[in-house]
Amino acid sequence: MEKSFVQSSLLKEKKDPSFEVPLRPQLLNDFAGQDQIRERLDVLTGAAKQRGETLGHCLFSGPPGLGKTTLAHILAKTMGTNLVVTSGPVIEKAGDLAGVLTNLQKGDVLFIDELHRLNRTVEEYLYSAMEDFTLDLMIDSGPSARSVQVTLNRFTLAGATTRLGLLTAPLRSRFAFTCRLDYYAPEVLAQIIKRTSRILNLDICDDGIMEIARRARGTPRIANHLLRWVRDYAQMRAGSKATQSVVEQALDMLSIDSKGLEEMDKKILDVIIDHHNGGPVGLNTIAAAVGEEANTIEEVYEPYLIMQGFLERTPRGRKATLLAYAHFKK
Repeated sequence: MEKSFVQSSLLKEKKDPSFEVPLRPQLLNDFAGQDQIRERLDVLTGAAKQRGETLGHCLFSGPPGLGKTTLAHILAKTMGTNLVVTSGPVIEKAGDLAGVLTNLQKGDVLFIDELHRLNRTVEEYLYSAMEDFTLDLMIDSGPSARSVQVTLNRFTLAGATTRLGLLTAPLRSRFAFTCRLDYYAPEVLAQIIKRTSRILNLDICDDGIMEIARRARGTPRIANHLLRWVRDYAQMRAGSKATQSVVEQALDMLSIDSKGLEEMDKKILDVIIDHHNGGPVGLNTIAAAVGEEANTIEEVYEPYLIMQGFLERTPRGRKATLLAYAHFKK
């Protein structure tokens, strides 16, 4: 009994180093890629710190997984303040927003993810909070209704959105700093993967790192997910050594090809090429053929296929390009 208790306590004390060190970069210097945005943020944070002022409100837009949340963490870390994280759909009522804002200390960074999904009524309350750092709340209703103004500490709102066009003009104009994050080049992704592999204590060769970078769809989040999968595969099948051939076998098991195309990407292109002679084909026809929602195809799969030059949107429907034919050797 005593022996088993000692063993269990030893197991609790033994920690996995991959969970001790966060994968997110903590400083701007550690953040790879997006060079222009990093330089602007360096100027913005440096000037605010020298003047002893609160940082201006920042808006980050772009596809998922490119580092919008990471940049919000870096802002708070650089300014030496606290970060409060929430998301647009979570703040349903004005009272929810008031609870979050009144608990902020001077200089704190409030990060709201999926800002475009914020309730329009709640958004109206946010205007005065961002501009004048006051909150006008209505108490009671009917004849006894009255407005109460609450003074807030000066804070920084960092917003993130994947759909910039859905933000209203009044909200968008209240951000002092706005930037869009773009997809990463494979060379930059290789730097991120190399850093992550050191944190995960994974023995991986440079060719293997580039192989993952080429198949990661220009997205650091996907690159880190693929690296974790390669680590698991190498541990079970290759004695924890990730050579290029091991990496290729691991990614082939996930049906991810050399251009980063997944199973559904291939299905979409196969339907257009094989069933409809390369198109044009209507979106709903493709959705019915592959068994996926039309909105999902349009928002999740199409952007990458168009960016890689495999798909073309026309007024009559979707067409496969010559690059798609060449890639599938058809």
